[in-house]
Amino acid sequence: MTKRSTTIALAAAALLAGCSFIPTYERPAAPVPVAYATTATQASAAATVPWQDYFAEPRLQQLIETALANNRDLRVAVLNIEQARATFQVRRADLYPGVGLAANASRAPATGTGDLTNSFNVGLAISAWEIDFFGRVSSLKEQALAQYLATEEGRNAAQVSLVAAVANGWLTLLADEELLDLSRQTLASREESVRLTQLRLDAGVASELDYRQAQSLTQAAKATLAQQQRQRALDENALALLLGQALPDNVRTSLAGSRLADAPAMAPLPAGLPSDLLTRRPDIRQAEQQLIGANANIGAARAAFFPRISLTTQAGTASGELSGLFKSGSWGFSIAPSLLLPIFDAGRNQANLDSAQASRGIAIAQYEKAIQTAFREVSDALAGQATLGEQAQAQQLQAEAESARLQLADLRYRNGVSSYLDLLDAQRSLFAAQQAVVQVRLAQLQNQVSLYKALGGGAPGTITGNTPS
Repeated sequence: MTKRSTTIALAAAALLAGCSFIPTYERPAAPVPVAYATTATQASAAATVPWQDYFAEPRLQQLIETALANNRDLRVAVLNIEQARATFQVRRADLYPGVGLAANASRAPATGTGDLTNSFNVGLAISAWEIDFFGRVSSLKEQALAQYLATEEGRNAAQVSLVAAVANGWLTLLADEELLDLSRQTLASREESVRLTQLRLDAGVASELDYRQAQSLTQAAKATLAQQQRQRALDENALALLLGQALPDNVRTSLAGSRLADAPAMAPLPAGLPSDLLTRRPDIRQAEQQLIGANANIGAARAAFFPRISLTTQAGTASGELSGLFKSGSWGFSIAPSLLLPIFDAGRNQANLDSAQASRGIAIAQYEKAIQTAFREVSDALAGQATLGEQAQAQQLQAEAESARLQLADLRYRNGVSSYLDLLDAQRSLFAAQQAVVQVRLAQLQNQVSLYKALGGGAPGTITGNTPS
């Protein structure tokens, strides 16, 4: 190798951090209004509180901690981070030459004489190291970094969803217990009604029709109780899947007699502005990192149109005899740069560039869809917050009215003023109203959980800019 060639190779290496063809990234404008329809007067939102502070119920906190430790979907999300981290480290390593120990032996005819000659060499070698003149390798590294950060945000999004799912599952179990208790009380009341009607029938005061109607209503209550017992078991199984284990014994035994009304209240959450979601919601941050990665892929596709320069070099000892490898004067080196300029590739590079640009367009649409979805989820939760309270209050007043109606219907029936059918209708109406009270209260509490999740509650802070070691 001549001195001039060596100089050229070193100059090439000096340009390792040369030009880049990655397009300048600009965050797309958020395709949502500047404020929510139900919170137009709010200027800013309060800081999102950690889930430990928002969900004050000790049993619920225990369940959430168990789920964060054992849930298999969250475990997969963590392992995806490790996989993306390793991929980034591989891409980053491509920027640097790989040095290895090389040993070669050959036997070939000598030029001119045709005599067979031996050649042996041992030394350190760099094989086909691509010198990143045009930023192809750097673009791939930036894409891998963005994918790693997106995977990290995906894990954060999975945690937010898991916390909300466990909270909703717990509230559902509380509602199941309350509905079961209500069904047991109703069944006991109707069984007592059958007993009294039987006595009145035997005394000739009531008709057999009254007795059969009482029996029918009792069997309906038994069917409802069995249905709710089955639903209670299904809801516990669903929660156990989220926990990654069976419901703890201390939590299961404490559920008996639980009521939704006894659950600790959750703090109100001002929604703030839709623009706040860009930094709060991990799924939006994930979509943006995927967009950044797609943008970096365009740089790699553009760089493929330019020459690809690689360097192979070896330094060590060489000899025509194996015994002379390490003798004085056998040391030497070789540097062999190579250049490949694409001339005809049947449109492969252009197709790769078109694909990368289409991928960026897809990533932009997905990013905007993530923002719109977040806006919709917050708006839905705010709409529920504005109306579910009034609905719960009205439902409670209806249940109280139905209770008073049942008392009057029972009194009128005992005094022979009204038929037994009026009494049965009052019993059915009261049971339905009491069930509706529990269901609306559950919807109200779960709506608060949905708002907390929609605002990115409990998510770790943004990690943009952090690189894996």
